Amino acid sequence: MKTTLKGIVHGRIIELSDSPGVPDGYQVDVTIETDRFSSPTSDEARAALLRSAGAWAKEGRELDEYLEWCRQQRKVDRPEIEP
Repeated sequence: MKTTLKGIVHGRIIELSDSPGVPDGYQVDVTIETDRFSSPTSDEARAALLRSAGAWAKEGRELDEYLEWCRQQRKVDRPEIEP
């Protein structure tokens, strides 16, 4: 039997929106697919971005130089593409 139910994750427990229709203790297989609409709020996303990329905020010129250096390094020993 295959049934699709929605639920909310609380640590290692998934709270289902409806009854699964199987008795307690029954072994089941669970496939997790996240709801694309349950993404973080824009404030949470902005805070996460600042935590991850904010370290470069005051060193924009140095970041640009580093990224350009990385681009140039990728070209080293790269064979030419023949048409």
